[in-house]
Amino acid sequence: MQKKYILATSAVIAVLVAGAITYSVCAQRNNNTAAIVNGETITMADVQKAYDSNPQFKQVPFEEFYAKAVDILINSKLVLQAATADNVQTSPEYQALLAEAQDELARQVYIEKQLTARLNNEEIQKFYDEYVANFKSEKEIKAKHILVETEEQAADIIAQLNSGKDTFDNLAKKYSKDNPDLGYFTAQMMVPEFSEAAAQIEKGKYSEKPVKTEFGYHVILVEDVRDSQPLPLAKVEEQIKINLSQKAMTDIVKELRDAANVDKFDINGEKVKEDASDSE
Repeated sequence: MQKKYILATSAVIAVLVAGAITYSVCAQRNNNTAAIVNGETITMADVQKAYDSNPQFKQVPFEEFYAKAVDILINSKLVLQAATADNVQTSPEYQALLAEAQDELARQVYIEKQLTARLNNEEIQKFYDEYVANFKSEKEIKAKHILVETEEQAADIIAQLNSGKDTFDNLAKKYSKDNPDLGYFTAQMMVPEFSEAAAQIEKGKYSEKPVKTEFGYHVILVEDVRDSQPLPLAKVEEQIKINLSQKAMTDIVKELRDAANVDKFDINGEKVKEDASDSE
């Protein structure tokens, strides 16, 4: 229970420090000093570092939260000073947690080093080339729709379009309960009734009768039809890196496991034979 409490307290302090927002304007003022706590200086660079480590706070103006950020860092510094004065760093609890943290950091640094070596531009390009080679083109339709509750409403909208009294965009703004612009989509991206109806409409034409789906009644305008193309590398590079990272992680662990001498024991303490699948 005590260890859990210590961990929880440390987590709170970490969150508070991580949540600090910096104020970098006039950083040279007071020799770049944000505060002095019992003779120890907190610099504006310290506050900037706390801010930079949390990009989600970039939306918040520095001026609005600078004072709060400094107070958080002061409180953190005071707790650290008190912990040091109490010789916490020499306690068994601290040493145990430090050892765990060091082991975890060692694992992280090793994995990052391995991933950096394996996720090079050549591997990324190879993966992309395979994606392009195996890409199967599909028909893509670019469309707009007007979605209403009843068949009568949809039929009335079609009648207005037929009469030329108003444009599709104006009628969509006036009646549609959904965003009219659907962009490009393949058949699998829409409910079957919608996809089937859109596929029958010529480019530049709209549906001659209401199209019923689970969402209501649609009037569909097809703006363009094209064959899908592979996405450019810039659009898929991040996903490629994720895929390669996942594979590399599996490979790294398997290589280590294959090269290791591992003895396993069951719940009764009996030695068990490791199957090849256990290391995957």
